[in-house]
Amino acid sequence: MRRRNFSTLLAGLAGLTACGGGQAKEPARSRKPKMVKIVEFSADGKRLGTVEVERVVKTDEEWKQQLSPLAYKVTRRKGTEIACTGIYDKHYEKGIYRCVCCGTALFSSEHKFNSRTGWPSFFAPIARENIETEADFSFGMYREEVLCKRCGAHLGHVFPDGPPPTNLRYCINSAALVFEKAAP
Repeated sequence: MRRRNFSTLLAGLAGLTACGGGQAKEPARSRKPKMVKIVEFSADGKRLGTVEVERVVKTDEEWKQQLSPLAYKVTRRKGTEIACTGIYDKHYEKGIYRCVCCGTALFSSEHKFNSRTGWPSFFAPIARENIETEADFSFGMYREEVLCKRCGAHLGHVFPDGPPPTNLRYCINSAALVFEKAAP
């Protein structure tokens, strides 16, 4: 290939790459939103049914405006609150725990137990459909990270050292939750 033809070819490829491969790209806000299925619950833990909802996607600035600095650090930056400092560690009122970011029902007080770890612990989520898990290899070890299915908020981790019937311990940051008290 001649030098001039090669240069022309490189310039053309660079132009295609800069233009997105020749295809027009839609602005992020106009793309069709990703849909997820979750289970809705009343404050007293009654299952209301499965619904398909838009996945909640916000910019870092939008999350910072909505959340406290600690809730932002935990949910959006995969942080961990200091043990024994969270408001729900020794909290045992009847009701449900929702995602602080999007309000999705995550855990029931009926599944909560005192793990003596310094974080709220549950032996099961309120509905498996409302959470997702991912492998977490941070700090040179394997853990299973727990995330809100609707908004992707980091909630905590799940460990295989919980009580029956599941033998699981969902170790969750209080800063990732908001409690909704059951009606008397």
